[in-house]
Amino acid sequence: MARIVVIGAGMGAMAAAARLAVAGHRVTVYERGGTYGGAVRRFERDGFGFDTGPGLLHLPAVYRDLFVKTGKKPLEDLVELTQVDPASRHVFADGTRVDLPNASRAGTVSALDAALGAGAGERWGDFLGRAREAWDRTRRPLLEEPQAADTSPLAREPYPALKAPFLRRRTTTLDQIGRRELHDLRLVALLDSYAWAYGFDPATAPASAAVLPYMEQTFGTWYVKGGIRALADAVYERCLERRVEFAFGAEVTAVREKDGRTVGIELAGGEVVEADHVVAGAPVPALYGDHVVAWERQDDWPRYQHDVTGRVTVCLALRGAREAEAAHRTVVHEAGDHPTTTVLRPDDPSLRPDGNHESVTVTATVNVYPEHDWSEIAEEMVKAAESAVPGLRDRLLWQEVRTPDDTLRETGVPEVPGPALAGDGGDFLPAANRSPLPGLYFAGGWSHPGGGLAHAGMSGALVAGLIVEGDDFRGSR
Repeated sequence: MARIVVIGAGMGAMAAAARLAVAGHRVTVYERGGTYGGAVRRFERDGFGFDTGPGLLHLPAVYRDLFVKTGKKPLEDLVELTQVDPASRHVFADGTRVDLPNASRAGTVSALDAALGAGAGERWGDFLGRAREAWDRTRRPLLEEPQAADTSPLAREPYPALKAPFLRRRTTTLDQIGRRELHDLRLVALLDSYAWAYGFDPATAPASAAVLPYMEQTFGTWYVKGGIRALADAVYERCLERRVEFAFGAEVTAVREKDGRTVGIELAGGEVVEADHVVAGAPVPALYGDHVVAWERQDDWPRYQHDVTGRVTVCLALRGAREAEAAHRTVVHEAGDHPTTTVLRPDDPSLRPDGNHESVTVTATVNVYPEHDWSEIAEEMVKAAESAVPGLRDRLLWQEVRTPDDTLRETGVPEVPGPALAGDGGDFLPAANRSPLPGLYFAGGWSHPGGGLAHAGMSGALVAGLIVEGDDFRGSR
């Protein structure tokens, strides 16, 4: 039985902790804050509840596998999952609206043809076909296997280029691919919105980000009753059942090293905790930026070359009942430099005082630098949300705004990490799960295979596999 220390109580870290405990190891989680879940948080006031992190779940199979492998009760016995249908409603700058069904390619093609004109659906369907090729080429190394020491194959762009003799210049970004292949600015806006939702600026994200809409439209979109925080509650309870110990308000200030190997951690009060393995679930940039890991090793740590993006969230408490025809998720696409705004309206009695009120969460991803007037951006977002919520201004009781500054305070970095993407020379690959320092592992959104609920859960499975099976581990099955 090994002594294992886990830094941070985020979703990926807890997923690793539960799996390691089942394998017979003694696991203790040290979390500097007062709660678990990492970015999966909830804001509550006056009987209203809001997810301030992710609001929807994709690839629920990741968490189904976690619960199957760590106990008797499956995921659906602990949380109620429902498919969101329509998966999303889109409101474009010219006023056009379209509802996209959940996990139905034929239905999506038909809906786009009806709303945007004949041929729009076919162009989108053809694009998803090429996105599937990129998915098939990268799915296993990007999601199911530990990151290889040689990442050069993933540095190459997997998205298939069209063979057109009239193309005079190379197109490499997602936005460029959309403009070249979709021939409708509304379809381009639709494509770009998937990148923004995962924290990427489509103007700089590689073409391989095409796997993001493919993944969502193929495998579906799910809602957890009670909000995504209920999923974090279930993972935390599973950890406790497996006798994982938690220490909250315990800041780790250093990973201790001896003879070139990890031997434990040091806490803010000076206490030293010995360990055979350390799993770091905190953001990797914060770990080496704050010298938690040896700074002299900085040349060994991964670089983050792409734009720094963060999320602004506005929680709206509304009087009046949610109308029957309301969509759970509406994406508002505005012209110019206005952020793409996502409006979440879950029909969930546990998130509102009663049937005569409604809780609405409005989110947008923005480039963090240069600095912004967050109140101005929040106002733009609320204005955009009026396209999704009839009579919003007259119904508004109060609002709460959360910005990248809050993310920085809670996690140590202002941005929310996106999933791993191939291409662009490897600049969109996160840290490997096995760090350059033996005995130290990375789990969570800042490590392979990157950010997002499903990806964080996968990282926990990969770390547990590396520790339990060692060099024989070849990936999740």
